[in-house]
Amino acid sequence: MANQSKYSRRTVALFWLVLLAFIIGVLIYLEQIAVLYVLATLSLVVLLLIVAFADLEKVDRQTLEGFAQDTE
Repeated sequence: MANQSKYSRRTVALFWLVLLAFIIGVLIYLEQIAVLYVLATLSLVVLLLIVAFADLEKVDRQTLEGFAQDTE
């Protein structure tokens, strides 16, 4: 485990969530709804591309259990 970071995955994910919520809040406050539409569309396209290129055939029970133990 030489690749240990200072923050856990959960903390990093929470940071990104708060940052994105702040950006969305600012865009709503500034009434930049067109920018929100573009960002929502682009993020949906990126999510669909990630799912499309995910190699789900090689995911098995042992891999899933490894992910569950990796959260410590």
